Amino acid sequence: MCSPEESALLRLEEVFSATLARINSLVLQPLLAAAPEPSDPRGRECLLLLQQLHGRSQQLLEVTEESLHSLRERLRHPDTVGLGSLLLLHGAEGVLRVHLEYIKSYTSCVVVQAFQKTAKKRSEYWRGQRKALRQLLWGVSPEGSVGTALVQALRQPLSHHVQQYVVLLLSLGDSLGEHHPTRELVVHAATVFGDLQSFMRQELDQAVATQALWQALSSRQRDALCTPTRRLLQDSQDIPVTVAPLRAERVLLFDDVLVLLQGHSVHTFNLKLVWVDPERDGCTFHLFTPEEEFSFCFKDPQGQVVWQWKVTQAVCQALRGNKDFPVLGAGLEPSPPPTCRSMAYTFLAEGRLCQATYEGEWCQGRPHGKGTLKWPDGRNHVGNFCQGLEHGFGIRLVPQASEDKFDCYKCHWRQGSMCGYGICEYGSDEVYKGYFQAGLRHGFGVLESTPQAPQHCKYTGHWDKGQRSGYGIGEDGDRGERYIGMWQADQRHGPGVLVTQAGVCYQGTFQADKMVGPGILLSDDDSLYEGTFTRDLALVGKGKVTFPNGFTLEGIFGSGAERGLHTQGVLDTAALPPDPSSTCKRQLGLGVFPVESRWQGVYGPFRDFVCAGCPGDLQEALLGFHVQSSKELRKSQEYLCCERTQLDDGVGRMDEVLEELLQHRQPEALQQCLRKALSSSLHPLGQLLRTLMLTFQATYAGTGANKHLQELAQDEVKHHARELWAAYRGLLQVALQRKGRALEAEEDTETRDLQVHGLVLPLMLPSFYSELFTLYLLLHEREDSFYSQGITNLSLFPDTKLLEFLDVQKHLWPLKDLTLTTNQRHSLVTDKCFLSAIECLQKIITTMDPREKLEVLERTYGEIEATVSRVLGQEHKLPMDDLLPLLIYVVSRARIQHLGAEIHLIRDMMDPIHTGGLYDFLLTALESCYEHIQKEDMHRLPSRWDSREPR
Repeated sequence: MCSPEESALLRLEEVFSATLARINSLVLQPLLAAAPEPSDPRGRECLLLLQQLHGRSQQLLEVTEESLHSLRERLRHPDTVGLGSLLLLHGAEGVLRVHLEYIKSYTSCVVVQAFQKTAKKRSEYWRGQRKALRQLLWGVSPEGSVGTALVQALRQPLSHHVQQYVVLLLSLGDSLGEHHPTRELVVHAATVFGDLQSFMRQELDQAVATQALWQALSSRQRDALCTPTRRLLQDSQDIPVTVAPLRAERVLLFDDVLVLLQGHSVHTFNLKLVWVDPERDGCTFHLFTPEEEFSFCFKDPQGQVVWQWKVTQAVCQALRGNKDFPVLGAGLEPSPPPTCRSMAYTFLAEGRLCQATYEGEWCQGRPHGKGTLKWPDGRNHVGNFCQGLEHGFGIRLVPQASEDKFDCYKCHWRQGSMCGYGICEYGSDEVYKGYFQAGLRHGFGVLESTPQAPQHCKYTGHWDKGQRSGYGIGEDGDRGERYIGMWQADQRHGPGVLVTQAGVCYQGTFQADKMVGPGILLSDDDSLYEGTFTRDLALVGKGKVTFPNGFTLEGIFGSGAERGLHTQGVLDTAALPPDPSSTCKRQLGLGVFPVESRWQGVYGPFRDFVCAGCPGDLQEALLGFHVQSSKELRKSQEYLCCERTQLDDGVGRMDEVLEELLQHRQPEALQQCLRKALSSSLHPLGQLLRTLMLTFQATYAGTGANKHLQELAQDEVKHHARELWAAYRGLLQVALQRKGRALEAEEDTETRDLQVHGLVLPLMLPSFYSELFTLYLLLHEREDSFYSQGITNLSLFPDTKLLEFLDVQKHLWPLKDLTLTTNQRHSLVTDKCFLSAIECLQKIITTMDPREKLEVLERTYGEIEATVSRVLGQEHKLPMDDLLPLLIYVVSRARIQHLGAEIHLIRDMMDPIHTGGLYDFLLTALESCYEHIQKEDMHRLPSRWDSREPR
């Protein structure tokens, strides 16, 4: 059986449905018919609002009809259709949304006086409809305006209808038992429509107040501020407020903006970008916006509380994008607006950000976090910000005058300037990879022209305030020159070495990019000039030339366009010929560029990283990163990205690195740990090694591959090994500090050198081996050519003849190892004796580790002794007189190319601990073999073979 309240609800819906139909035909349709022509901007606005209201009215009528249908079904079939089937109960939220949309459209019309403006177009018609309108209303004066009547006609029936909803639903809820299955639905519906009542009252009050404000403001102010959806929340004329530092005459708080009126000026601030300082300072509170900071001061605490609460709630409401329901500030747990937000804003004030648009994360009125900054002139910046300034990694595009040309900066920033490591690709076809400070290149960096550039040039070295300064390597591809030395103010200045592709080397003092004063010239044929030069490196003035044959020419040199090079001096041909090996091995740069000071710009950032405690978030800025080419990036401003290898969690990754160092301190474990670290581009030690490799290649590869630079390179590799060990020790000390453990004591020089040569150098030498070994090849090219000729001649001997030629004792000949075929004699067998030792020695070129090369030599010696012991049938230790000819035989048959370069590299790079030991002895024996094979008696060809076989 249905309740009386259900019957009352049915009658209520029937009356309201009919009323809505009459309002539609009597009010809305005539209003739309009287709408002004579209050419009138205000009229177009009213037309759109009325059309929207008409649509919302139709939706309200439809939902009322649906509710009416559900009530009729319930009353017709009370036994089969439950109370919960009523639309007002199970669909209360949907009914509420339709009402809210209607109220929003209606109040927008009220704000801009759409009813009054439109009614004026057909005033005669509306005067004739006054009686019909009064039938829809009550409490309206007959003398009232038509506009007022229209406003009431569209509001009063709805307000009365919602009020009756609440009364009847509350009564229905009371009539149901506490445990009735639908009682909860009824109570919820009553609450929803009760809240709707409160919301309607607030919306109507705000609309009326806003409409009154528009009438009170000047036309200029009204045009700047008036929009149909904007609502006034607070006016300083109601609760006075003083704003500092901007002396505002009036303060208006709307639901989307805060407005300060100052004369004819209107200052608006988007509430989504307004931050309210929660702290109170007496009767004052503070506001932050992207470009302004304000203090709102009041005469009494009550005014301050009201204003601060309303501004705070208005900001929250604006950020949510929906009006608070049922009233402003309503919610389960009122909370302050979020400090961090994501918004877009265009800066207006003069300064570096004028007219720039920032889109991204904000905090307390400042760009903070990830964001994008775009200027009207085409500049773009994407990256991290801190308190309004670029801070952290960021990418900036700066357009050039020519079309589709950009400078692209992929750098770390600090307080608005590039600071730390960065990669910059310029529209001028140059790329810089290195460090910045205060927006300028500073510290170590590489500036290189791209392959597309018409002229190839490259600088690898130190910078100071944007200029090349300090030690650096300059390469001029067009001139085929490489300069190694000191720079100042972007010019070669100080001691330097100039190497040309033709093999000519200059060493002297440079000033303002030119060589001045006395210097040295080494030509490709090892001629040496010592004297003065012109600024264009022509011989001039007093000098001395020493030729490879020992002749000297000393006197006054000059040059001219017609005469060429000429001299007046003394030619001395009486001097004894010098040792050819000494003339070709003259070295440049020694003592001029102390190895400790060459690459401080590379070591410095690593030391800073360690001194700072190895913070993971600074690893990229201090140690660098790797990125892919920005070819596509430079073509477009829209796709700002940086495909760089980076740590997802730099802090966590650094903790793992330090923990691994602590767990691998024993010799074998440490070696594996360092090998892994140096091979990883994400490990601090691996990053440091890669930068050192870059400097080494820039100095000694290509044009720099000159034999006169070998000792310079050798010293550099050894020093890098010492620095890498010091870097490891620095990381270890940080790891111990983090664990609160005692730091390790300082190492003495001897202990350090043992670790450097025995542990670090073998691990890092492969990274430099190609360039370094090339220098050894060039330096020992002459000896290796004699050695190679000797090897060629000795290869013509069969085994037995060669053993005989080398005076190897016949009882040591391993003839038992020879397996002869039919018609084959011992005297014709080649490359069969001491085969195991030969194959063992050939492995010396398969490794780059000096220790492993020495181990190969030791095994070769062991194989020779094992073969001899087998031949003699007893263990036998070879004396030096027997070992040397056998070793010469094995070396000649192994046919190792560039053995001289191999021997000297091993000697220079071997661990000092082996000096005087077995390895030293074996290496000395190999050197003797090498020198012996170069001698002239090894170059004579055998004239005939002795056909008799040895017994």
